[in-house]
Amino acid sequence: MNMLFVCLLVAGLFVASGAESYRVTLFQDSYIGDTMLKPGEYTLSVDNNKVIFNGAKQRVAAIASKEPAPQKFNTTSVRYTNGDGKYRLKEIRLGGTSTKLVFN
Repeated sequence: MNMLFVCLLVAGLFVASGAESYRVTLFQDSYIGDTMLKPGEYTLSVDNNKVIFNGAKQRVAAIASKEPAPQKFNTTSVRYTNGDGKYRLKEIRLGGTSTKLVFN
């Protein structure tokens, strides 16, 4: 019962803060800095330059810049860099919007 209350409280804080929410599916191990996100479905909460990946078993916060694109993206897509053998998140293009999240 307490866990349900905490989940509802956190969800309410995101709504009250004006954070935008999106869904993304990662199909492989994905790194943000030194943190690895396991494959799976995540809800992204975006508030200014803070992005929170909230998955079934994992919650990770990251810094990203929101950049406009010249047109809307039809679907959500994930772009990676792979210079060191690890798939590092470079950007997420948010489907239905003209916004992309660029990670350092």
